[in-house]
Amino acid sequence: MSATTTLSPYVIDTTDQTFATDVLERSKTVPVVVDFWADWCGPCRMLGPILENLAEEYQGGFILGKVDVDSNPQVAMQYRVQGIPAVKAFRDGQVVGEFTGAQPEPQVRRFLEGLVPSEADLLAKQAFEWEVNDQPAMAEANYRAALEKKANHYPAQVGLGRVLLGQGNTDEAISILQSIPEGVKERAVANALLAGAEFHQFAAGHTEAELKAQLTTNPTDIPSRYALASLYASKQQYAQALDEFLEVVRRDRSFNDDGARKAMLAIFTIIGEGQPLTRDYRQKLANVLF
Repeated sequence: MSATTTLSPYVIDTTDQTFATDVLERSKTVPVVVDFWADWCGPCRMLGPILENLAEEYQGGFILGKVDVDSNPQVAMQYRVQGIPAVKAFRDGQVVGEFTGAQPEPQVRRFLEGLVPSEADLLAKQAFEWEVNDQPAMAEANYRAALEKKANHYPAQVGLGRVLLGQGNTDEAISILQSIPEGVKERAVANALLAGAEFHQFAAGHTEAELKAQLTTNPTDIPSRYALASLYASKQQYAQALDEFLEVVRRDRSFNDDGARKAMLAIFTIIGEGQPLTRDYRQKLANVLF
């Protein structure tokens, strides 16, 4: 088997024989960008140095693998390289991005930004590790550092909001979570966290016995029913919470700005869309609404 030629710690020549190890296996731990080129190709000679310089600049953020298509036709054929230079980015053994033809450095940089974790990404990842290891102060510091690098880093906003809620800093947490725009994937998690904060706020100062007694006396007492639902949700008694929130939707959907329906959707996110409880109450909610 031919050996891989290492041009630098971050740039390697790879071959038909070594491609699986050099690129596919390695891409499971670090992104690998493959430059398919040939010695006779003028545009390749323009693009190659740009990629090599960026590989050095990124200092291991990605590995650049160079494939001479004349010497290694099998891998070029496998990945349907029809024109060169051809650049393909691999992560977890799969192509996740590509372009063909010589590109100016700014465009190559934009291509890499979508592939290589940014400094904010790395800080948010470290923050999450601190968070799951029960080190909230370190997690908070790293989430804040990530947001200094990129103010709209949504995973860091979610993480910081979650940590602040756990520390009792509810007002700032709510402000951060509410700033995440609708439509981005992190908003669903933010809504669940916001709902959790609201559950605790509505349940504060109430007991289950007190609220049940009030509802026995007056079943139309919507604030008490909403508070009871919130109390159940704050205790992670989600079936009981969904029952009470559903009854609020049935009796007065407008209460707390359609809050009961929104609370049910948040609980679905918390417990998971695939769970039987979610499927059951989604159908019950649809029956009430439609």
